[in-house]
Parts: sequence; structure tokens; C-alpha cells
Amino acid sequence: MATPLRTREGGPATRRSAFRRSQGEGPFRYLTTGAGIIVLVIMAAVAVFLIAEAIPALQANAGNFLTDLTWTPNGDPPAFGIAALAFGTLLSSLLALLMATPVAIGVALFISHYAPRRMAGVLGYVIDLLAAVPSVVYGLWGVIFLVPLMQGPSEFLNTYLGFIPLFGGDRVVGRSMLTASVVLAIMILPIIAAISREVFLQAPKMQEEAALALGATRWEMIRMAVLPFGRPGVISASMLGLGRAMGETIAVALIFPATFQISFQILGPTGNSIAANIANGFGEATPIGRGALIASGLVLFIITLLVNIAARLIIARRKEYARAAA
Repeated sequence: MATPLRTREGGPATRRSAFRRSQGEGPFRYLTTGAGIIVLVIMAAVAVFLIAEAIPALQANAGNFLTDLTWTPNGDPPAFGIAALAFGTLLSSLLALLMATPVAIGVALFISHYAPRRMAGVLGYVIDLLAAVPSVVYGLWGVIFLVPLMQGPSEFLNTYLGFIPLFGGDRVVGRSMLTASVVLAIMILPIIAAISREVFLQAPKMQEEAALALGATRWEMIRMAVLPFGRPGVISASMLGLGRAMGETIAVALIFPATFQISFQILGPTGNSIAANIANGFGEATPIGRGALIASGLVLFIITLLVNIAARLIIARRKEYARAAA
């Protein structure tokens, strides 16, 4: 019977390897814990700053910050409300998410399971490069090219689908909520597609091969083995894209009509967002006006935080999602 390999101290080599692993895991665990704590500290510092800067403006506000549709923080007396801005931010971001997510999932599946290897590599690089395009470029493209182009489709939707509240209204323009949502959808599509592609590529190959061996078609294999595994990643990617859409500034600031109304008619000259309003109004704002803009930024911060918490709760409540994410 062969004797086990022993170290200089006389112990088995396996103990020595375990000791080395424990020595390496300790510092790594401390570093990752410290990184997590630093992120929480930064978020808390941002929240404290926003609250401290917003309190003077909220105290001087002559209107109701949560329900008023006016925005005159530079007036005497100052009066401003976040209702219209929050509504425009959520509506435009949700529309962008609805348009971008199905296309992004299709692109991710094509790259990961349908395209030849060389083509998949090229398409992957192109998708990643689209995510690196500056926001101002998308905004200028939207103003110069997309706004005139959207006039015709908007009139078509208004004429034939005007009975739907989203497409109703007496006036149809190119610079509308729909156009801004299309630009946002194009901007968040690379993010959702890139993350979904990487998640789909991590699907267990044994399950894919087993499904194909049992006679499943490629789509049936994707539906049974790939999509259930990648669902948590797709949800996370969608929430990341939604956060990007809600916080987008320059692109929507160039396209939005900059009005303060609550309207579900996305083809008319109505629409604004919190980020766009901050970009348009910060340069000429008085101290109270800057405080009002910071207060609106605090609302956007809270909305984004709630969206991410909701995404985590969706994953945690479904056992199959949690097992796939583990």
C-alpha cells in the first residue's frame, strides 16, 4: 500500500493545499467585503448630499412638491412639483424597455446559438461598440434624422390607431414622447443584448445536448434549456437598461418638448424627464432653483433604487430563478 505524500512537517499534502487555500481566501474575502462596504458608503454619502442640498429648496417651495405640475423654482415665490417629470421619466423609460428587450433577447440568442462563430464574434464586437457611443451622438442623430422620420409613422398611428389613448390626440409632432422612447430603446439595447448574450453562453451544455439528443429542435432546446437558465440574467439586464434609460440626460434633453404635463398621448408635443430637466435648467438656476433640481435628482435616485430592489425581489420570489442564479 503506497504511503501518502507528506510535507516537511509530516502532514499529508492535502492538508498543506487546504492550508494554502485558506490563506488565500481570507484576504480575498476581506477585500470583497470591503468593496461592498465602500459601495454602500458611497450610496449613503450621495443620499445625504442630495437630502442636505434639497431641504432649503423644499422649505421655500410654495407648491406641493409631489403633486404640482408647475416648475418655476426661480420665481418669486418659487413653486415646483415633480409629478409631471416623474411621470415622463417612467413612461418614456418603460416604453423604451418594451421596445428594446425583445429585440435585445433576439440578438443575444442569434449571436449565442444561431450565428456562425466568426459572424457571432463580429456581431458581439459591434454590439459592445454601440454601448460605447456617447449620449450626445444619439441625441444629435435623433434630432437631425429621427425626428423628421418619425412624423410619418406618428401620423399613421394617430390616424388608424387613434382610438388607443397612447396614439390619440389632436396634434402629432416629430419631437414627442415616442421619438424620445425610440432613442432610449436604441441606447439601452446594446446593454441588454450584451449581458443576455453572456448569460445565454453560460447555459449548461449537457442540458442543451440532452435536449437535442431527445429529438428537440434548436428552438425547443433554447426554450427548455437556455431561456430558463438565463431568465435571471435577462431580468437583471433589463433592469440595468431601465436604470440607464431613466438617468439618460443629453439625448432626451435634445428631443423632449420640455413641457410639464401628464399625458398618455405619446405622439403630441408633451413630455419631459427628470434628467432632461436638470440638464436644461441647471445653467440658469438660482440657489433655490439648484436646490429644486437636486431635489428632483433625489427622486430619481429613489426611483432607480426601488427599481433595482423590485428586480431582486422578482428573482428571489421565484424559486426556479433563484436556483438558476445561484
